[in-house]
Amino acid sequence: MTSGQPIIIIKRRAKGHAGHHGGAWKVAYADFVTAMMSLFIVLWLVSSSDKVKKAVGGYFNDPKGAIKDAGSGARGSGGESVTVKKDDMKKLKDKLEQAVRNSAALQKIKEHVVFTVTNEGLRVELLEGDDSTFFESGSPLPTEFGKDLLRKLAEEIGKLPNKVTVEGHTDSRPYLGRVDYSNWELSADRANAARRLMQHTGIREDQVTQVRGFADQSLRNAANPKDGTNRRITLIIQYQNDPEPAAKPAAPADTRTRAPPATPAPTAEPPSSAHR
Repeated sequence: MTSGQPIIIIKRRAKGHAGHHGGAWKVAYADFVTAMMSLFIVLWLVSSSDKVKKAVGGYFNDPKGAIKDAGSGARGSGGESVTVKKDDMKKLKDKLEQAVRNSAALQKIKEHVVFTVTNEGLRVELLEGDDSTFFESGSPLPTEFGKDLLRKLAEEIGKLPNKVTVEGHTDSRPYLGRVDYSNWELSADRANAARRLMQHTGIREDQVTQVRGFADQSLRNAANPKDGTNRRITLIIQYQNDPEPAAKPAAPADTRTRAPPATPAPTAEPPSSAHR
């Protein structure tokens, strides 16, 4: 070794893994998050309406059936089960009347809107007055009041699964605008105009089942055929019927060969001394 040359000493440290990290806190945190989520779901269900509770309960009782109902249009746009049956028509009537009363634009014509529960369903009548309230005189074009009311009704009716019929009616005054046009065409055209506007603003395409034009053949005030209330548009929100239960399959016929019943042996009649 040459004198004066520096001596270099290299020290190497052994590499090893760090100490083990405990994972018990992760399990505890996951349990805490799950408990909080369950609490929020319970609080949401407690504050929800009876229809929501019924829908959630129906899902857990029959998940496949609940999913099928949700995809068949039997639920409203708000997610709740809104099937309106005969017993619920009074509540629907009150709700629609309240919607009309709450609209500032419709305050002047609210007395021209009549709600009646009938055997067909909820009948909503838009009655003309002395002036042209909902449609221009002798025309199928709606007025601004008519458009506002039809939009408001479409928003509410579109939330329902119930089918709707639209009817048009006129009074007994003959139509004098055209030779080839009468109250028949006018009543049908007004009903179709109402249908088009409502389908553009809330009612589903498959919700309207019939459009009828009655001309003056179904007068509201038969004592005065020329009364303005005979000119009207009628919406009939039909009852939602319960689906019929599926018929049970017939039991298969027993095709096994059976022995014919044994014929009983004839018995001797007791002797009789008199003729019968």
